[in-house]
Amino acid sequence: MILDKIDPTRESIKALATEYPKDTPVTMLNILKFKAKADGKDETGMEAYKRYSANASKHVEKSGGKLIYAGEVTHTVIGDMEDQPHQILIIEYPSVNHFLNMVMTPEYQEISKDRTISLEYGGLIACKKMTK
Repeated sequence: MILDKIDPTRESIKALATEYPKDTPVTMLNILKFKAKADGKDETGMEAYKRYSANASKHVEKSGGKLIYAGEVTHTVIGDMEDQPHQILIIEYPSVNHFLNMVMTPEYQEISKDRTISLEYGGLIACKKMTK
């Protein structure tokens, strides 16, 4: 398991904090592929992720974030059809600082362990709305 496919590195968090425009909404695209069995648990990766998601939603809401879209991946039309993700989530935060302040709290760090044990791949991509 390569942790930078699931958990952020210090470098990726630092880059986001210093390079993303301040006071600009950030939309986080989550690309999720679940493990058949969660690490060290008698449950599937999807079951462990559901627990994480239920707990994380409180932190997202408290940080001012909102779920824009959640969907099950059914077909890859263009891309890696052998290794497609299971779900995608799109969550918007008022600013990158709202997101970073949330993920750095001890409470969020504790629940994020369920995210780590549940995922084979957990891509998280910060997106900024394009202007004309």
